[in-house]
Amino acid sequence: MLSKKLLIRFLYVFCLPLLSASVLTACNSNNESVEQKSNGEVLKLLYWQAPTILNPHLSNGSKDWEASRITLEPLASFNNDGELIPILAAEVPNEANGLIAADGKSVTWKLKEGIKWSDGTPFTADDVIFTYKFATNPAVGAITAGIYQSVESIDKIDDYTIRVNFKEVNPAWFSFFVGVEGTILPKHIFEEYNGANVREAPANLMPIGTGPYKVAEFKPGDIVVYEPNSEFPSADQLAFKRVELKGGGDATSAARAVLQTGDADFAYNLQVEAAVLRQLEAAGKGKVVSNPGVGMERIMLNQTDPNKATESGERSSLKFPHPFLTDLKVRQALFLSVDRDTIAEQLYGVTGQPTANFLVAPPEYVSPNTSYEFNLQKAATLLDEAGWKDTNGNGTRDKNGVEMNVLFQTSVNPLRQKTQEIIKQAWQSIGVGVELKSIDASIFFSSDPASNDTVEHFYADVQMFTRYISMPDPLGYMQTLTCQQIPQKANGWVGDNAPRYCNPEYDQMWLKAKTELDREQRKQIFIQMNDLLVNTAQTIPLIHRSDVIGVGNNLDGLDMTPWDTVTWNIMNWHRPE
Repeated sequence: MLSKKLLIRFLYVFCLPLLSASVLTACNSNNESVEQKSNGEVLKLLYWQAPTILNPHLSNGSKDWEASRITLEPLASFNNDGELIPILAAEVPNEANGLIAADGKSVTWKLKEGIKWSDGTPFTADDVIFTYKFATNPAVGAITAGIYQSVESIDKIDDYTIRVNFKEVNPAWFSFFVGVEGTILPKHIFEEYNGANVREAPANLMPIGTGPYKVAEFKPGDIVVYEPNSEFPSADQLAFKRVELKGGGDATSAARAVLQTGDADFAYNLQVEAAVLRQLEAAGKGKVVSNPGVGMERIMLNQTDPNKATESGERSSLKFPHPFLTDLKVRQALFLSVDRDTIAEQLYGVTGQPTANFLVAPPEYVSPNTSYEFNLQKAATLLDEAGWKDTNGNGTRDKNGVEMNVLFQTSVNPLRQKTQEIIKQAWQSIGVGVELKSIDASIFFSSDPASNDTVEHFYADVQMFTRYISMPDPLGYMQTLTCQQIPQKANGWVGDNAPRYCNPEYDQMWLKAKTELDREQRKQIFIQMNDLLVNTAQTIPLIHRSDVIGVGNNLDGLDMTPWDTVTWNIMNWHRPE
């Protein structure tokens, strides 16, 4: 990520009538039960946010990406040092090997030969080109579609060579087919589902991949069981005969199972208060591992009215501006009345730092121009100046008959619910009525077009979650708030711009960064974009988060990177000798 990944970001609970129960609950070759006792040959992973789909192109949730990444691979990925590492690619393009065009308008990828999908079908350039066509097909509604907006075409040079042609000069040539958002899909499996019927594809739940392990069993919202992929080049070197990725519960119980009781080997995304983690770690069964992250916990302010609906029933429609969050002084008042220091100190500890910036990584792109303060008096004055006053004595400000009440939603998580409470208390103290709502993560991050409770629908006034930067280049991340990225009924709720922010000035900056080859000039453009968002309080940045996991003493080989999932190198995980 540069997003951390990438992420966020999520996810879908599918009931697919065309998929038989036997497919969903297929046993592995040894017919072992899911509840089997862990041993040296079984790797037990806990994800308190359970995966619900194993196609990362159809989900923007990190839990689904993590589970998918065990089976699916990209052409390359960035390690923790920001170095591009070939995976399905034979080598990384650069100027020396001539794979990056001198005019900046194309890049050539050479693919590894001899790679096979887990069903034995050879991996070729056709699969890469198909993945591009799949992701950009409007009928599919892939969440990765926006990545490819600058691609003009892809040429097949031969079975193991492709050339990606750009519409114009593109300094971010590495944004395609890289990292979790760039995972390659098998053409022979998805070709008949490249359209509106994509949700019916069995491979969304039982994927065919090139990765080290293949899915033997998947119960959406519960558990994924993997076994070694015999077609993986180094399958004989894999340390585990079985991998169990168990979802559900909460972050604290997941941390306890690894750090205190030793019942599991690994726990993901430990959004747990710092003091609780220290107490659990003291038991000596495992350790808390953190890595500087590329995710930022933020509050998004809806620029449309979630309480008005069009004739077709669409809420948060561009036809109806928000009655008060479109007012700069109101947004600035809310920005001033968030106590980031208390949230960071009491809840996050070393796992997160307060920030005023929208763009928090890589370090060279972080703006030095912004700041934050917690000032309730100044916030109240701004609301007075904007004409929002409590005229009827009910404790809530109003104007022209409209009460300043907000519905504040986020995913179910103790850390987020406590953050909500801190913010609610401050906002109420300046006369803003606040109703809190928490939504199960499997629904909130699902991008399910049929659900009204997803991040994209945003049928609330404000919502809070973390967005990750998926690449060491901010272009894709900053694109998320461009006008074209607004999700709405007309586009199947596809797009990352849930607050419906649309500013031509911001979009022009993004278009300029898109083609600027001078590194320093490009950096300054991104900083200007960040400052525009912060100074106009279009979002309320809260915490620059670290990636925090729990690792048992009997597990080794993990290599965290902010630019991919934790499972990106699961082929190297093993028991310590």
